[in-house]
Amino acid sequence: MLEKPSIPDERIIEQVSQSYGLPVAKAVFLPLGADVDSAVYRIETDGSGAFFLKLRKENFEETSILIPRYLYDCGIQQIIPPLKTVDSRLWSGLDGFTCVLYPFIEGRSGFEADLTGEQWIAFGAALRRIHSIKLPPELHSKVAGETFSPHWRERVRRYQALVEQARFDDPISAKLADFMRAHRAEISHLVDRAWELAGEMQSQPLEPVLCHSDIHAGNVLLAENGPLYIVDWDNPILAPKERDLMFIGGGIGETWTDPRNEELFYQGYGSTEIDLLALAYYRIERIVIDIAEFCEQILMSGSGDDDREQAFRFFTGQFALGDVIEIALRTDQQLHEGFSPPRLP
Repeated sequence: MLEKPSIPDERIIEQVSQSYGLPVAKAVFLPLGADVDSAVYRIETDGSGAFFLKLRKENFEETSILIPRYLYDCGIQQIIPPLKTVDSRLWSGLDGFTCVLYPFIEGRSGFEADLTGEQWIAFGAALRRIHSIKLPPELHSKVAGETFSPHWRERVRRYQALVEQARFDDPISAKLADFMRAHRAEISHLVDRAWELAGEMQSQPLEPVLCHSDIHAGNVLLAENGPLYIVDWDNPILAPKERDLMFIGGGIGETWTDPRNEELFYQGYGSTEIDLLALAYYRIERIVIDIAEFCEQILMSGSGDDDREQAFRFFTGQFALGDVIEIALRTDQQLHEGFSPPRLP
């Protein structure tokens, strides 16, 4: 969220002070991220250091907190743990928001800085540990499983119909409609292909593992002193490992496309076979999801113009040469050609 919520800073300070027993001196809004349902703050205290506060406006899932806490308690050092309140809870409520507090780690995201060779290897090793975790039954039952739902494809179809028929006075909505009409054939092909691949996936034997589900460069934090952290566990899912591995070489945000870095990642991840059908499906379906969510944000939400302009840039950027659509369609083409990816590393 780029625009500050309407909650007064004093209310946030009071909430964190009471819930966590901290001597909070200041709450500083941080205009970060593309998620318009989440706002983040740096919490400064008198003598107790700094903390990172996340406010979630809608669609709060308790697994987004329970899973990273469990992984941290299992000894996975690349997880920043949500902290407990004075009554041992992992979150609290404030004016319609869910509040979660973390230690504050100084660093930059993978969009802002390149991973070192050591960090790529550590990243791969951490993700392999996550994919190998056996959740306790009470936690396993809370995590959603992959269904290959047509929900996002149907939403894109509805937005395609809307921009063909409606007239938009708002300039951001109008230029999105113009862009979608100019690229209607490409968007339709992506939706059609996602539907076909989903059908093929449903007929395959699946080996679901715990997946982060959104592990692009923006959700990897590179600390100033060297460690790497996997953050933003908003939608963990039990799915084929390619749900996460699609991001390695997937080009989200024009990052992680260097084959040398992919090799380093798999040095850490270890030997594995990549299912090209699953990789093609997830890369294309991810684009379909983004199209639907950006349309929702630009055309239907009450988001401010800064967030909507950012969404428009992200939407159109996907169609640039070498970006995610080209990479996803290249993966799909390899599937058509019977390309057999090597066992990695």
